Order: sequence, then C-alpha cells, then structure tokens
Amino acid sequence: MSGHSKWSQIKRKKGAQDAKRGKIFTKLIREITVAARLGGGDPEGNPRLRAAIAAAKAENMPKENIERAIKKGTGELGEGTTYEDLVYEGYGPGGVAVLIEAMTDNKNRTTAEIRRIFSRSNGNLGEAGCVSWMFQKKGYIVVEKDKIDEDKLMEVVLEAGAEDVREGGKEYEVIAAPQDFEAVKEALEQAGIEYLLAEITMHPQSTVRLDGSNAEQMLRLMEMLEDHDDVQKVYANFDIPESVMERLSQ
Repeated sequence: MSGHSKWSQIKRKKGAQDAKRGKIFTKLIREITVAARLGGGDPEGNPRLRAAIAAAKAENMPKENIERAIKKGTGELGEGTTYEDLVYEGYGPGGVAVLIEAMTDNKNRTTAEIRRIFSRSNGNLGEAGCVSWMFQKKGYIVVEKDKIDEDKLMEVVLEAGAEDVREGGKEYEVIAAPQDFEAVKEALEQAGIEYLLAEITMHPQSTVRLDGSNAEQMLRLMEMLEDHDDVQKVYANFDIPESVMERLSQ
C-alpha cells in the first residue's frame, strides 16, 4: 500500500479528521465551488463536481452546505472569491516524491508558504514535472479482509472493470482506472460490501522505504502540508511500516 494511503487510513482510525472538521469542510466547499464554476452545477455532466459532492457526503457535510457551494460556483449567490488550481512538486526526506494539489486566491503567497514548509522538514520544492511522472491517476478502494472473501471480492470488482486487487496487511486494495471508479464502487455497494476508503488518487509507481528520523520528518511534512488552508490533496511515495507510522502519529 502506498504511504499516503496508509497515512490517510491511520488518521481516519484515530479520528484526526474529526478534530479538523471545520478545515476539511472549508476545503471541500472550495472544491465544490470551483468545480461548479468550471463545469456547471449539474453533477451528472460534471465529473469533478460529482467527485467533490461524494467526498463531502463521505464527511457528513450537510446537504444545504453542498447546495450553497454549488450555487456560489454557478453565480447564483454572487461571484465570491476566485480560486486558481495549482500543482506543486518536490522531494521530502530520503528523496520521497511529493505531489500537491492546491487551490488559492494568491499564488505568490501560497508558493512561498509551501516552499517554507518543505525547507522546515528537510525537503525541497522542485520544478514542474520533477516528480509527477512517478504517479498515475487511479481509482483506489480499500476493503477490510474480514468483511469479504477474496474470491467474491475479485469476482465483483473485476466484472465491474477494476484493474487489480492487491493484498495490503489487513486490507484488500482495489485499483481501477479513473473512468471505471464509479462503476466499481457502485458494484461493491450493490453487493453489500463495505469499504474503508474510496477515492481517486495519484498512485505512485514505486516507493521509498523510510525509518528513523527520515520517517519522522516525512510525517511532519505531511501534517504541515495537509494543515495548510490552500492545500487540497497531498500524495507521496514513502513506505513507512504501519507500526512506525502509528507510533509517530500519536
């Protein structure tokens, strides 16, 4: 399992996201607003908006908040602040590749702040294209092993278009092309198979093993980046043992 995926699961188990629910809602609302502005307010014809709404519902965002964000994006509630999509690339401790999706109303300010976060964690902000080639956009779904028999899981997801099913500790990882993600997720739901995590992610093609001080600095870098108001998603190709990750994230 890729490092950022293990990291997000551990945070979810520990309830770290609940402690920052207000900040999470702010980021989700921003994504819904921009998606509606760029592609219209109908999620059926706007895949980015559809994904943003699904993410908001997964965090139990009230329906009225979602509807208000869509109307703000389509101009029904006024223009509001204009945000720009940005992608940052860099290297963390031990040469870990880091890919960041951000949304800002002030590019110069955000760039300076992201650069400072990298420097404080023994990392470096790089040039465009320096690490993006190491990642592929994939649908990613995690199912606990005690929830389903492997043969049954493979039958359901592969028939729905999944590319692969992998073992990752106590979970199965289902990998799908982005265009097949919704169909695979829907097939799981119709079969009554619960999943821990379902998202479109940037999946690393290789990983960098970390331990000791490098692991500690890498998790600190992830925390600071994810805590930044303008950062929407952070992807990284670190591989830290789950036991070490849980100990360092306490």
